[in-house]
Amino acid sequence: MESNVNPFTSNLIRWAGLAAVAAGITFAAIQPTHPPDVLASVTTDVWAILTPVKTVMAFLFLVGITGLYARQAKEAGWLGLAGYLVLSVSWALNLAFIFSEAFVLPVLATTAPEFVDGYLGVAAGRSSEVYLGSLPMLFGLVGILYMLGGLLFGIATFRAGILPRWAAVLLAAAAALTPAAALLPHEIQRWAAIPVGLALAWLGYALWADRREPTVPATSGGAGATVRQASAK
Repeated sequence: MESNVNPFTSNLIRWAGLAAVAAGITFAAIQPTHPPDVLASVTTDVWAILTPVKTVMAFLFLVGITGLYARQAKEAGWLGLAGYLVLSVSWALNLAFIFSEAFVLPVLATTAPEFVDGYLGVAAGRSSEVYLGSLPMLFGLVGILYMLGGLLFGIATFRAGILPRWAAVLLAAAAALTPAAALLPHEIQRWAAIPVGLALAWLGYALWADRREPTVPATSGGAGATVRQASAK
């Protein structure tokens, strides 16, 4: 870490790496097992277990991305800051959607099934018979920010050279190819998220494994002053 980073802050940044590892592995692992985005899934045990896990995952992503940026803020420059902000906004919005999936939709599944089906249809690309307000626009914005943020953050991380560059390449490439996944059937689209999860987990592990001790900067009252005092006696 940089010499002006105290050990407590350094440890917080390293622990944020573990958050990125946990979030990335979870993100990759849930894609093949995620239930279909249909009304019948909302009341299943799998949904009741998986969606709270996804909620925690989204929060851990925000923590992990913050740590990754903090470790290379100076070297990543304005591009790193832009990537961090865009990617963080994407996951903050995503957190709100996932929270609704976990704790709002199951309650409404029996009382307002048309709304729940329409809500799920936004992610699945189905048309809705109910008015959803700005939800479709916000969901589309999440996808755009997810793609752009991953691309910018991956490029900035590669240029900074602090964290593994191959992981940065994987993140940038996977994010850039996200729009192509929209051409695939919805049940296969989720697989396109696996490389992004693995890239962030890789970067998080590298951050956690970074155990370099901060160096003590030389000061005018340090060793030089001691030598001068000794020579004067």
